Amino acid sequence: MTCNWYTACYIALRFLIAGCNDQAGKKQQPLYTIDSLVFPAVLTNFKAYEKNPVFTGTGGDTWDQHIRERGYILKEDSLYHMWYTGYRDKGDTVMHLGYATSPDGLTWTRYGGNPLLKTDWVEDMTVIKSGSSYYMFAEGRNDIAHMLISTDRIHWTEQGNLDIRYTNGKPLSEGAYGTPAIWLENGKWYLFYERGDMGIWLATSTDLKTWTNVQDEPVIALGPELYDKAQVAMNQVIKYDGKYYGYYHALATDTSKNWTSCVAASTDLVHWKKFPGNPILQENKSSPILVFDGKQYRLYSMHEKVAVHFPDNTR
Repeated sequence: MTCNWYTACYIALRFLIAGCNDQAGKKQQPLYTIDSLVFPAVLTNFKAYEKNPVFTGTGGDTWDQHIRERGYILKEDSLYHMWYTGYRDKGDTVMHLGYATSPDGLTWTRYGGNPLLKTDWVEDMTVIKSGSSYYMFAEGRNDIAHMLISTDRIHWTEQGNLDIRYTNGKPLSEGAYGTPAIWLENGKWYLFYERGDMGIWLATSTDLKTWTNVQDEPVIALGPELYDKAQVAMNQVIKYDGKYYGYYHALATDTSKNWTSCVAASTDLVHWKKFPGNPILQENKSSPILVFDGKQYRLYSMHEKVAVHFPDNTR
């Protein structure tokens, strides 16, 4: 094959363009690494949707005049399912459970039979499907975690408060244990919970009846950085490329009330490293929930109002 001057220039130009595109791709997908733990951009870099918020309280005289704390979103087939907590300024002080659906995760329709439970106190919920059943772990009155089960996402049966034990088998000391976040793997249930937001603990169970701490100290402690020095609570755990990623909300000081969203990574669910770029969401956007929409991950913040954030490939 003969190669003249024009052909050589063309080939060189193609290589130059390919190299520039490759470098641009690397810029758009930075990797942050601590030891063997990688924090890919697809899990950490997000920008707010221009039409936020996508869901709020009604603002009127309804049971869900306001929404609060963590809700939860699952995408199944072509439909997004959201459970949320509603309350009103005056009158009924119970935190009620609501349900809404969406074809795109942006425009939501409230279920006509809301609230789903008339008397039970449900907030800070997480939902996981196992087999044909949905398991909801939530805070009840006085920040005590409890469990509910459903087969249709709408009708829930109360299972009672969670029985959590220290490593020696003795029940937890009196007081709150809330914001439950669940991971299920190989028949073993992993429960992340907080006590007054003073750290994130981990307990496990194989029967959903008794939960035993893996250690009696938090697996994610406060600080030492300022952004999560006052309070922390886990919202969700996912597995990506063989590693675990925990999305949690954090508070810098007890008086700021400016919650943020953060992420940590682990190889064993017990030992965690915090993302050096935390927080990943600021401006009082907390209770983060990551949802894969079929093409990419999007991050919802769900405290007070629901906002969605899409991957930011410019950072």
